[in-house]
Amino acid sequence: MAALDGLPTLRDVITRHGLDARKALGQNFLLDLNLTQKVARTAGNLEGATVFEVGPGPGGLTRAILALGARKVIAVERDPRCLPALAEIADHYPGRLEVIEGDALKTDFESLVPDDGPVKIIANLPYNVGTQLLVNWLLPNRWPPFWQSLTLMFQKEVGQRITAVEGDNHYGRLGVLCGWRTEAQRAFDVPPEAFTPPPKVTSSVVHLVPRAAPIACDPQKLEKVTQAAFGQRRKMLRQSVKSLGGEALLNRAGIDPARRAETLSVEEFCRLAAEI
Repeated sequence: MAALDGLPTLRDVITRHGLDARKALGQNFLLDLNLTQKVARTAGNLEGATVFEVGPGPGGLTRAILALGARKVIAVERDPRCLPALAEIADHYPGRLEVIEGDALKTDFESLVPDDGPVKIIANLPYNVGTQLLVNWLLPNRWPPFWQSLTLMFQKEVGQRITAVEGDNHYGRLGVLCGWRTEAQRAFDVPPEAFTPPPKVTSSVVHLVPRAAPIACDPQKLEKVTQAAFGQRRKMLRQSVKSLGGEALLNRAGIDPARRAETLSVEEFCRLAAEI
């Protein structure tokens, strides 16, 4: 990558700018530039696309996205220490990198969408906010969403939950929400030693594409029913959804009250939500 884009190695960037990764910010920097290119390629063709990135850090993934032809990257970075390193990338790619200093959870991404061209989100998400960001992108008020795809890195366990289906040990609220509105797949795993500092867990890159016409369902009601059902996942549904109507609710939806949450399909959860 250094030879490809003419910029210094990431280790040099981190040393010059004193960018030690901070646990409080959920930071683990991905320094393997072959891997950052692999992550970016997982998002498909980037030519002419606007890409949102969260937590770019020293900019390894940012560089890969730009080198692969993205028209523009809009990166949201909370850590002010990273801004000088990202400014160097912006200077190298004039007009193609916009850095917003701020909290991604408070950022209105849709308001930043350009008038034309596809929009993709590619990010090595900070561990402490990754799941909430995903849920925010899954549950906008209108559908299809503003993004064409999500290519995101999570802890492997979270990646397994995102792609799980009924009957899977990892199946839960996140699997239902992702299965309802997207087609999700785990693309590949990333070992701890690829990061600085190495986390204690393996990571996974997950690629999600929105379904054109997901089952009609109220997102807030679906969240309520999945939260209740999986909040007591070892119990029969008659007990776990008691606060939402119990057996009467289940009977209206045509679901056996003796079943457990992990056996219900996405379609059945949507039926339950419709009866609340």
